[in-house]
Amino acid sequence: MRVIANKTLAMGLALAAGIAFSGGGLTAAEAAAKKELVLAIGGEPDTGYDPLLGWGRYGHPLFQSTLLTRDAALNAVPDLATASTLSDDRLTWTLTIRPDAKFSDGTPLTARDVAFTFNKAATSGGALDLSVMKSATATDDATVVIRLKKPWITFTENFYSLGIVPEASYGAGYARAPVGSGPYELVSWTQGEQLIVKANPHYHGKAPAFDKITFLFTGEDTSLAAAGAGQVDVVSAPATVADNVPNGFKAVVARTVDNRGLTFPIQPDEGKVNAEGEKLGNAVTSDRAIRQAINLGVDRKVLVDVALHGHGTPAYGPADGLPWSNPEAAVAYDLGAAKALLDAAGWVPGADGIRVKDGVRAAFPIHYPASDSVRQALALTMAELLLPLGIEAKPLGSTWEAIERVMHSEPVMFGWGSHSPLEVYSLYQSGFGGIDYYNPGYFANETVDRHLAEAQAAASLEASYPAWQKAEWDGTTGFGPKGDAGWAWLVNLDHVYFVNQCLDVGATQIEPHGHGWPITASIQNWKWTCD
Repeated sequence: MRVIANKTLAMGLALAAGIAFSGGGLTAAEAAAKKELVLAIGGEPDTGYDPLLGWGRYGHPLFQSTLLTRDAALNAVPDLATASTLSDDRLTWTLTIRPDAKFSDGTPLTARDVAFTFNKAATSGGALDLSVMKSATATDDATVVIRLKKPWITFTENFYSLGIVPEASYGAGYARAPVGSGPYELVSWTQGEQLIVKANPHYHGKAPAFDKITFLFTGEDTSLAAAGAGQVDVVSAPATVADNVPNGFKAVVARTVDNRGLTFPIQPDEGKVNAEGEKLGNAVTSDRAIRQAINLGVDRKVLVDVALHGHGTPAYGPADGLPWSNPEAAVAYDLGAAKALLDAAGWVPGADGIRVKDGVRAAFPIHYPASDSVRQALALTMAELLLPLGIEAKPLGSTWEAIERVMHSEPVMFGWGSHSPLEVYSLYQSGFGGIDYYNPGYFANETVDRHLAEAQAAASLEASYPAWQKAEWDGTTGFGPKGDAGWAWLVNLDHVYFVNQCLDVGATQIEPHGHGWPITASIQNWKWTCD
C-alpha cells in the first residue's frame, strides 16, 4: 500500500510541475527534444537558499556564484575571481573580480557585492565561521581586499563555498527568493514538495543545456517509484537498493568522503557537567586502550558488506584520499592484537565474556538518529563486531535533540566529510571541545594542536598538507587510530545515483557529506545524449 500511495504522490507532484509522462520511457522524439529535467536527490535545506546561512556549504549553491570553484578532480578553477594573491605576512587577500558577471535580475555584480557578502556573512550567525576575518573592502569595482586577524589558510574555503549575494536587494526573505549569478534562478519553491528553477540568461559561465529543472523533495520510496515509472531523470539511491537499477537508467557511483564514525568521550567520568548541565566524560572510552582496540579490532570490510551492502569503503580518518589525510595513520584489522592491547591494559574478560577493569564494565550505548537507516545498520553491526573484543555496545535510536544531551558522555554514530581541512581542525582542535557537534568528546592533545596551528599558518593550502598529516599521525602521536584515537572512523559511503541512460552528468567529484546536491556541482556541463 505504501508504494502505491507514494507512486500516486509522485505522479501528482510531477504533474504539478508540468511534466509529461510517457509511462516508463521516452520516445526518440521526446528524448531529442528534452530540455527539462526532474531530479529526486533530496537535500532540501531547512533554512532556504541563502548562502549567508549555510546554503551551498556541501555542494554548489546553484543560484549563486562563488569566487572559485572546483573541477571533477578538485582542482581550483576561477569563477568570479580571476586572480588572487596572499600577502607575505599571510594576513591580506587581494582578489580581482571578473567584469562581466551579472545577477539574474540583470544588475552588475561588482567587488562591492563581494565585500558586502563577506562582511554580512561574518555577522549573520549562519553555519559559516568567518570569525578570523577583520574586514572585506572593495577598493574599486573589480578589486576586493580581505584582511584577516591572523594567518588562517583554510579561510580559502569560503572562496569556494560562499555564494555572492547582491548588496542592493539582499534582505529579509532572500532565502525563499534568492537572486544570484549562478547558472540557474529560482522560479518557485513549495517547501516539502518541489523546487523549480530555470536557466539564468545572465550567467557568465557556460550556458547549461537544460532550460528548466524540477527538484522533487520526496522520500526514498516515492523517489524510487518515480524512477521505476520513468518520471524522473536522476534519483539518489540508498545502499539497500543500489543494485536494483530501474529500466532505462544507469547507476552513477560517486566516491566520497561522506563518512560515518563513532565518537568517543575522552574525559574520565568524574561527575562533571558543562554549562548546559550535560554530563561530561565516560569511564570506558576515556581509556585510550579501549579506543585503540576498537579501531584495531573492528573489521570495517564487514561493516561495508553488511550495513552498506558493499556500497562504500572502509574509513580510517575524516578525510581519506584527500591531500591532507595521512595514509600512514591507518591500522589494519587485527582482532588478536586488539585483544592483547586490552589484556595489557587490565581489561579482564568476565564470566559473560564482557571485560571489566577496576569494577568498570566495558559497556556503552551507541546513539544514532532513529530516522537514519544507514546509521542504524552501522550501529547494529558494530555492536556485533565488538562482542568478540569483550565489549558490549547497545544501539539506541533517538532524536538529534536527545543525542545532543548525551554526546559528551556516550558514543554517537556521526557523519562528516568535507572538501576543506578546516573540518579536521574543528573535529580535533582542543578549543572546539563541546562546540556544536564539533569535537563532542572533548578531544585534546597539545602536540596535535601544535601541528594544526602550523597548518593554519602555512603560506598556501598545498604547503599546509604535511602539518595536517602530522596531526593525524607524526610517528609518535596524533588524533588517528595509532595515536589518541579520538574517533573510530568506520566507512565512507558511496553516493549512488540512478541516472536516465540518455543523460550524461560527466565525471563526479569525490563528494562531501550530504547525498544529493554535490552531484549538481557541474550541472552546467550535463548533456542529453539521445538523438
